[in-house]
Amino acid sequence: MRPGATGRHRLTTVAGMRCYCHALHGLDALPMPRTYHVYIMASLGGALYIGITGNLQRRVQEHKHDLLAGFTRRYRVHRLVYVEGTPDVRDAIAREKQLKGWTRRRKVELIESANPHWNDLAAQW
Repeated sequence: MRPGATGRHRLTTVAGMRCYCHALHGLDALPMPRTYHVYIMASLGGALYIGITGNLQRRVQEHKHDLLAGFTRRYRVHRLVYVEGTPDVRDAIAREKQLKGWTRRRKVELIESANPHWNDLAAQW
């Protein structure tokens, strides 16, 4: 609770965002900690793209609908095959760099350890 505030906190949803709201102040909300995602997208032809985002659903939709010029549009990289999250953007950036430095074989092993059939994890979005 903020200094000087009184009352009970409750978990609620405001505009699709989970946050703790002060019961006496209605929508005086404190957002939940942000999650940064490191993700791997794949094409049907086997191309892999590794990225980082603070809004996974939006970013995946940008890839799926070719809204971004560059590698993912050129190689039709539209399937989310791996994702991991962290609250610290520095950890996410470090992990992205680490994965980008791996061999293709090691990246494939990582994907298959969590998603052996390479299902699109965002197929229902």
